Amino acid sequence: MMSSRLALFVILVLGVVAAACGTTAETTTSADASDTPTTTAASSTTTTSAETATGTDLTTTTAIVETTPTLAGVPTDLGPASGDVLAVVGLAYDDVLNVRAAPGAFNPILDTIEPTGTATATGTARDLGRAIWFEHDTGDAVGWSNLSFAAYAGATDDATAEVVSLLGELPIAESMSALGLIVARSLASSEPASRIVMSVAPTQGELGEVTYDVIGLGDDSVYGYRLHIFGEEVTDGFALNTVERTALCSRGVDADGLCV
Repeated sequence: MMSSRLALFVILVLGVVAAACGTTAETTTSADASDTPTTTAASSTTTTSAETATGTDLTTTTAIVETTPTLAGVPTDLGPASGDVLAVVGLAYDDVLNVRAAPGAFNPILDTIEPTGTATATGTARDLGRAIWFEHDTGDAVGWSNLSFAAYAGATDDATAEVVSLLGELPIAESMSALGLIVARSLASSEPASRIVMSVAPTQGELGEVTYDVIGLGDDSVYGYRLHIFGEEVTDGFALNTVERTALCSRGVDADGLCV
């Protein structure tokens, strides 16, 4: 039999060997658990800038790229300056000026303007070859329109005597629309041929009214006229009473309202 001293020595040696082999249990406290990363849904945290998982901060960045649409044509300085207010011209009384998302007749329509409305330019314009388009602000939208349908409104004068002189007599017509057309043709250009448009429908009565736009006079500064025509009712229809002529300017107006 083994002596008591030898038995005690053997027991001590076996205890040391067991400890070295890792046979003792590991205890995890609640504090340890809070610091221990997991992959469960409950412990996964997502923020707008980073996601924490398995103890590593993984930051996912989403890049927002703003693209500028490609506009037709080329930039030009021939359009109106920023803040310039232009009159809509050359549109029939039952038509509107389309305000589009980009220069060109096939782009989406953002807004419309009445035939005698106005447009406030932003100072940006593009030459599409056959026409210049300008950007403007309607108050409800910022978009593009063909500059052919816009001009600076200049001074207004009384052109009655001039019209009577050109016609050789006081014109009389069966309706205000017919009378207005006679007046408009007397002030139009034949070369190049002016475009004549009724921009405000006629009113009938003892004193009738109608408005015509005469566009294209072959002048670099005077684009055309807006003619507000009054007629007195007579037996055969309406006789001319007054012609108020407003100059429509291509490049702008001076302090006196004259085209520059």
